Amino acid sequence: MSWPERIDGGDFILRSWQPDDAAALALHADDAQVARCLGERFPHPYTRADAHWFIAQAMRAQGEKNYAIVRNGEACGCIGVRPGEGVERHSAELGFWLGRAYWGEGIVTAAVRAIVPHALRELRLHRLYARVFADNPASMRVLERCGFTHEAILRRQVVKDGRLLDLHIHAITRERLDAPE
Repeated sequence: MSWPERIDGGDFILRSWQPDDAAALALHADDAQVARCLGERFPHPYTRADAHWFIAQAMRAQGEKNYAIVRNGEACGCIGVRPGEGVERHSAELGFWLGRAYWGEGIVTAAVRAIVPHALRELRLHRLYARVFADNPASMRVLERCGFTHEAILRRQVVKDGRLLDLHIHAITRERLDAPE
C-alpha cells in the first residue's frame, strides 16, 4: 500500500507536500470562498503557520495521503484520501480543494480521475466517498463527472459559518470503476 511520490496530470502534477510549499499554500488557502466549502479542519483565516503545520502533518502521515496540486510550479490546492478504520478499513474519504485562481480549468476533475483508480486498486478499497456541502454544486459536478454516484443527502447535518446545511454523500466502488462503459 504505497502512494507514488508524483502523478503527472498533463498541465498539473500531484506530488507530496514539501516544506517550501508553505507560502503558496497559505496564499491559496487563505480565501473565504475556498474555506466556506470545507470542514473545520481547514481554518480561516489560513496563516503561514497553518500551512507549516499542515505540511508537517502531511509529510509524516501514515495511511492518509494528501497531494499538493501543482500548476505552473506552484502548489495551488490539495487532494487527499483518508482510509477508514476497523470495519470501515476497505473504504476511504476523498477530499479536495483548489485555489480560486485556478477554478474552472478542469484541474480538480482531472486530479480526481488520476487518484481514484490508485486509491481503489492499490489500497484494496471497495468504496471511495466524498462529503459535499449542499451549497457546493461545483464539487458535486466534479464527482459525478468522475463516475461517483450521489448516494444520500443528510438533512441539516452541518453548521458552517452559522449556516445550517445539508450534506451530500457521493461514492464510487471498485466494481463501478472496473465496469465497462
